[in-house]
Amino acid sequence: MNYDQVLIRFGDLMLKGKNRNTFINQVVRLIRQNIKDLNVEMNKTHDRVYLTINDTSKDLIIERLMRVSGIGSFSFVKTCSYELNDIVETAVTLLNKELDEETTFKVETKRADKTFPYTSQDFSKVISKEILPKLNHKVVVDLHHPKATLKIEIRENQVYLYLKSYKGLGGFPVGVAGNGVLMLSGGIDSPVAGFLAMKQGVQLEGIHFESTPLTSIESAQKVIDIAKKLALYSPKHEFNVLMVPFTKLHQAILLHVPESYIITVMRRMMFRIAEKLALKRDALAIVTGESIGQVASQTLNSMKTIESVTTLPIIRPLAVYDKQDIIKISQDIDTFNISIRPFEDCCTVYVPKSPSTMPSIKKALQYENYIPNYETLIDEIVENTHSWWIKSDSKIDLSLMGFTVPEAWDVINHD
Repeated sequence: MNYDQVLIRFGDLMLKGKNRNTFINQVVRLIRQNIKDLNVEMNKTHDRVYLTINDTSKDLIIERLMRVSGIGSFSFVKTCSYELNDIVETAVTLLNKELDEETTFKVETKRADKTFPYTSQDFSKVISKEILPKLNHKVVVDLHHPKATLKIEIRENQVYLYLKSYKGLGGFPVGVAGNGVLMLSGGIDSPVAGFLAMKQGVQLEGIHFESTPLTSIESAQKVIDIAKKLALYSPKHEFNVLMVPFTKLHQAILLHVPESYIITVMRRMMFRIAEKLALKRDALAIVTGESIGQVASQTLNSMKTIESVTTLPIIRPLAVYDKQDIIKISQDIDTFNISIRPFEDCCTVYVPKSPSTMPSIKKALQYENYIPNYETLIDEIVENTHSWWIKSDSKIDLSLMGFTVPEAWDVINHD
């Protein structure tokens, strides 16, 4: 079916009060960013966006719109004039193309233009009687449980007809909720947590704790490739990764901290560093991929002990998700196959055999004091953290470039 336009709805944004236009304008900017290379024209009204799609493929438009948070739903529509015969002809053409077997249907009319001479309910009755005799298949009206619903919207000298609506990402447009930092490993969970936070309007920068040679350069490559995927949902299609040189502190933790507390102390150090970086970047929260009970460091007791080192809000979008739900989202955003590459980050490469699931703040502080001058080391790490601005179309392969991670900083750094 050759549709004329795409009708885009804002969903929950329409419930906003005085700041509604700020939210809507950001959605419009994100839509424009994602269609700027397509043969598509955009027109905005107070409560809708319309795309004239010309010869652009339907699948490509769906792909692009599914990158835009803040879109409630969208439909591919046929347009026509107010003339009854024109509406009937357009409806018959649409139904004959889309309905390929006997079925049940009904007509729903929304009359936004009150100058139209029929009420919504009356027009649905009128148009149904005109349509039925002209359909290729036997179609029976069922007002309660139809298999197909022809929707007709009558607006400002234009009539829009469609059968199907696509659910958008929903949420709020990226950027309207303020800035945050994402604890970004190369695993499955943290990219999904980042995506969900972005979908609620949070503009994120990733923090990755790089620990070569204790971890491989391929672990850093995973983070770059994940950042390229997250960049698709970001303004300007770029995602900043703060690459933290964690090796010295990582080695000190392994050397001085009892095995059962290694992960607890390591995570506490990471949160300290994340807070300092967040404050430097004007970020309001730290986002993590933690899910309650998934591993030893993610029991409620562990979370309390670990997060006690920071005063910033800790956002855990996946806290109550089970693993299969997380995997499904990672597949949807195309990060799963990157995350399962067999290269571990510093939280997984030296996991103790029996990590504490009920660590205490008192013992964590005691064991941290075994690490000489760790506060000075944290300040040094923060000072030497580099920003890697990754675009969705970046072509960066550290292994092919022959770089170690520190050597690559000057090549990739765009800050």
